[in-house]
Amino acid sequence: MPTVASQPPQATESQIRIEPAGWVCTAAPLQSILQATQQAGIELPSSCRNGTCRTCLSQLVSGEIGYLIEWPGVSAEERQQGLFLPCVACARSDIVVDQSMAHRSSEFNVT
Repeated sequence: MPTVASQPPQATESQIRIEPAGWVCTAAPLQSILQATQQAGIELPSSCRNGTCRTCLSQLVSGEIGYLIEWPGVSAEERQQGLFLPCVACARSDIVVDQSMAHRSSEFNVT
């Protein structure tokens, strides 16, 4: 079951898998999941990038994340359902994220 940790992230890189596409990238410690995916040419829905607009709300399928801010815009019920905000969350382990609106960035010409 996916979990949200209050401790800082692990000291090594984590693997992020975006489903249903199956795209994989890595995230450095303290790098937001949104930043890591964008760096790899994977675009997740996003807008504010500070945890308030909820545009990037995604499903954590497996793994563990931690938030970079104290009060992200996710309710306790949503957290129990595995929903999280990639713009203010970092991976604490290898994770799988379900985000059907993800797409490859045309900026990188990746197929």
